[in-house]
Formats: sequence, C-alpha cells, structure tokens
Amino acid sequence: MSERRPNGIADAPGERIVGLRFKFNLVMLAALAAGLLIGAVVLNRIVIGNAREEVLQNARIMMAAANAIRNYTATDLVPLMPLERDGKFVPQTVPAFAAQKNFREIQAAFAGFSYREAALNPTNLSDRAQDWEADIINMFRNDAARQEVIIERDTMTGPALYLAHPIVVKEEACLACHSAPPAAPASMIHDYGSGNGFGWKMNETIGAQILSIPMTLTLKLAHDAYISFLITLVAVFAVVAIVLNVLLHYLVIAPVKRVSAMADAVSLGHEDVETYIKPGKDEISSLSVSFNRMRHSLDHAMQMLKG
Repeated sequence: MSERRPNGIADAPGERIVGLRFKFNLVMLAALAAGLLIGAVVLNRIVIGNAREEVLQNARIMMAAANAIRNYTATDLVPLMPLERDGKFVPQTVPAFAAQKNFREIQAAFAGFSYREAALNPTNLSDRAQDWEADIINMFRNDAARQEVIIERDTMTGPALYLAHPIVVKEEACLACHSAPPAAPASMIHDYGSGNGFGWKMNETIGAQILSIPMTLTLKLAHDAYISFLITLVAVFAVVAIVLNVLLHYLVIAPVKRVSAMADAVSLGHEDVETYIKPGKDEISSLSVSFNRMRHSLDHAMQMLKG
C-alpha cells in the first residue's frame, strides 16, 4: 500500500520523500566539512611554521649574545690579560672559552639549551666535532658564502632546532696559538699537548658555532592553540548552520509548505481554501501571488462553466 503525504497526495510505491531541509543540510555539511579540512591543514602548517620561526628567532638572539661575548673578549679583555700567568695558561683569553662558559649560565636556567663551538681540529679535545657536527662544518668549508645552517634533530627530550654559524680564522692573533706548536705558549702545550689544534690558516673555516633550542614546549603551545582554534571554528560553523536552518525554515520551507498545501487543496476541489500571499518581493512571494492569481482564474472559469 502506498504511503500518503499529509496533504493527501499519495506517493509512488517505495518512494522516499527527501525534504529540502535535508538536501540543504547535506550540501552545507559537505561544504563545511571540506572548508574545515582545508582550514585545518592550512592552519596546521601556519601554526607549525610560526612555532619554528619563533624558536629560530630565539636561537638567533642567543647566537648574537654568544658573538657579543666573543667579540668583547677578543677586543677588550685579551689586550688586558696575559696568555700566561704564574706559568699557567689563561683560558679566559680565548673567545670560544668565554662564550661557552657564559652560555652554561643559560643552560642552568633553561634545560635543553646548549651551545658548542665544535672544531675539526680543536686544542681541547672536548670541542672535537661529532660526526653530524663535522658534516655541518664541511658544509661551510665547501661553500664559503654560506653563513648559516638550520637543521632539526630528534633528541632524548624531543625535537630540537640547531642553528650553526661558521668559525673562520680572521685574526692573525689566532695563529699565535694555532699555527705550529713552537709558536704556541708553553703553558698551553703543557695543558693540552702538541698533537691537536695546530695547522690553522688564515680565512680557513675550522669549526662552527652550534646552538640548539628544544622545540617541545613551543610545539605543545602551538598544538594547544591549534586545537582551541579548531574547536572555536567548529562551534562557529555549528552556530552558522543553526542560523541558516532557522532562516531556511521561516523564509523558504514554511511558505513553500503553505503554498503547496493550498495547491493540493485546490486540486482536490476544496472551495474554502485560505488565501495566502507571502509578504515581500522575493521569488516565493512572487510564487504565492501567481498561484493565487491562477486560483482566482480557475474559480472564475468554474463559475462560468456552472452558469
């Protein structure tokens, strides 16, 4: 047995009514889902990019601070301090020593931060470059115009960003300690030996300043902000969907239902059908006016046939 619509018109067997509201919501849901997906992907890239740029900016500030210590030591302290005192080498006269010692204070306050001046042939073997650090140094040696290398590595505490700048021999004073063992202070040979840290040449890249900053906290904050934004975006979409459904009901569906009910009643021969004209100048208003004109024309024609 066929189903019957509320207005009395029977549907075809097996026919399922798909309302305008359902179709509208289906299209709107698909559009919102596509927009949310695209927005989520784009936003994720922006958030991660901004977080990485923030970490990189902090790294550059700290690198500038390390260079300030190196320059201060080389230009202001070295002329005032002897290389040897009481027969012992004075490491405070070495810019690299001063920069790394200063950064240890920062490491004590900020866990995961580190600064090294790694070299392929250092005087102090604790400064010898590891394999991955040697790769960075060789990048600078193979490309003299390159002044910065940025890499990301996974560490035991999470991802970290590494910023590296080349260390180039630019001062003749450096060769006083690193050209050949006979030219170096005897106290330095006594402390570090004569097998390392020699043979350096002017304008040679002998190492790299390598600064690392952990990204875990910054990425977590970025991720939390990303999730909060997505929740807000979904909430806004939900409010928009509700508002559009309300407008759809009062501006489209309800008037169309009234006009449809009038049409069904007139088609069944009812004479006491309530007149309905939707206020306004939109398409549905025009439809209601046209239907009532047709209805009056039909009534007039029926009256003529009866007379």
